[in-house]
Amino acid sequence: MRWLWRIYRLLWRGDRVAMRRGLALSVAVLVAGVALLGLSGWFITAAAAAGLAGAGAIFDVFRPSAGVRFLALGRTAARYGERILTHDATLRALANLRVRLLSGVAARPWRQLARMRGSQALNRIVADVDALDGVMLRLAIPLIAGATTLALTFVVLAWLAAPIIALWSIGLLGLGGAAALGVAAMRSRQAARRAEAAMQALRTRSMDLMRAKTDLVMHGVLERAQADFHDAASRMETARAEVDRAEHRAALALALSALLAAIATLGLGASLAQSGILTPAQAALGFFATLALAEIFAPLRRGMADLGRMMDAARRVGRQLDKTGESQGPASARERPAHLRLSLQDVGWREDTASAPVLSGITLDVGPGDTVALTGPSGCGKSTILHIAAGLLQPAEGRALLGGRDMADWSEPDLRAEVGLLAQRSVLTRGTVANILQLAMPTADEAEMRRVLDAVALSPVLASRGGLQAELTEAGTGLSGGETRRLALARVLMRQPAILLLDEPTTGLDGTTARAVLDGIRAICPNSALVLAAHSPIETEWVKMSGGSILRIRT
Repeated sequence: MRWLWRIYRLLWRGDRVAMRRGLALSVAVLVAGVALLGLSGWFITAAAAAGLAGAGAIFDVFRPSAGVRFLALGRTAARYGERILTHDATLRALANLRVRLLSGVAARPWRQLARMRGSQALNRIVADVDALDGVMLRLAIPLIAGATTLALTFVVLAWLAAPIIALWSIGLLGLGGAAALGVAAMRSRQAARRAEAAMQALRTRSMDLMRAKTDLVMHGVLERAQADFHDAASRMETARAEVDRAEHRAALALALSALLAAIATLGLGASLAQSGILTPAQAALGFFATLALAEIFAPLRRGMADLGRMMDAARRVGRQLDKTGESQGPASARERPAHLRLSLQDVGWREDTASAPVLSGITLDVGPGDTVALTGPSGCGKSTILHIAAGLLQPAEGRALLGGRDMADWSEPDLRAEVGLLAQRSVLTRGTVANILQLAMPTADEAEMRRVLDAVALSPVLASRGGLQAELTEAGTGLSGGETRRLALARVLMRQPAILLLDEPTTGLDGTTARAVLDGIRAICPNSALVLAAHSPIETEWVKMSGGSILRIRT
């Protein structure tokens, strides 16, 4: 429960003023409902008693009827205001929470991000934050408002009717409601968790079906994947049905407890009226007020049924928030150092659980205009060297220096302004070609973007597809593998970084295009230190012809 308490405090702090006003209006709604039904019952009974006593002509019907109308209209207005305030404040607080969570994920170490399945992580965050809207709207506010209303009703009934009526009514109703909601929470907790887990599995499998349908067909496993999808859907529906049954049983138990409390209050009130302690109208007031109090439990039914889901979501979100570091502000305006050098000094690196290092004793020093090709068999660690040089990995031994400073001492914005990396697997964003390029340089104009596209030999390809306004998906649908690779390379070149790290930049290109692209890279970044993980002879030949050096990595 401590995780729920933490989320409650977080949401409350999101907009304290709106939450306080919404809570006050929630109490006003419930109090108005109890007062409306209690006053109506008292009015009808008192009017009937006056008529039987022959005093109907002098009975004041105007003030009670005016009170009934005022309470009816006021209750409606308060309900509307409460929904506006609490829902708006909660949704804004959840939006801020979602941003904090995504920022925390983005700030994780690169190795964790590389192993993360992005769509699954995003679905998890979205589902957890969606589940947390019930913490405030179906648990906290209804619980506080309901408890406050019960306390106020007890005081008023003890004053207008009799203390024994108030104690009997509030005691039976409160104990019965608490028991019904507690049982509902216990019975539905595991089912709510199973429903959430099944929903996540359903989302993941539906995305797998859409993205990998061709591969599933070619391997003859499409029917099995569809069966897994339907199995997840069936499990989700079964668990949700169990949650719904728990809620319906709670509703029945609450209705029975309210009926029992109302009957007991009516019987006690009738007995006191026969004894002359109360008037029939006062007895009716207690009975109808008890009936109206059943409304306070209605919002809590669904909240208790979803308690297991909310507790799991609160625990995951709370742990994510514990891992979230403070986001760094934008880099301050500064001039780029004139002679920035990258230096790796006896660098080594190993996986956390590996018995042998992946790299050991790597030394590299490059400055403005230098070109170095890293060569060696697949798996020897060329990509790992680039990731260390980019500051994505911290060396297990040795030092990685940029401009004479340890990589770890650079702020993230400053480091990214100086170092550019084309990873082995680059992902495009959805949008136009201009949007994709402006991700790296938001202030770039069309002339700058066309110049970079010319450098990577993409302008003729894109000219017939809309040029800079050509629409692409995340996977670069409409472009070949080599064209997608060149567009990712163009995005890196937009910033013209001082240190340019390229992992297989000419993958998927023929010899002529590959040489043209390599020449274009050096033309765009003539003063950059260029380090390539070279996998093709064309890349190593180009480095030699341009006066660069070759560093062979041995396993």
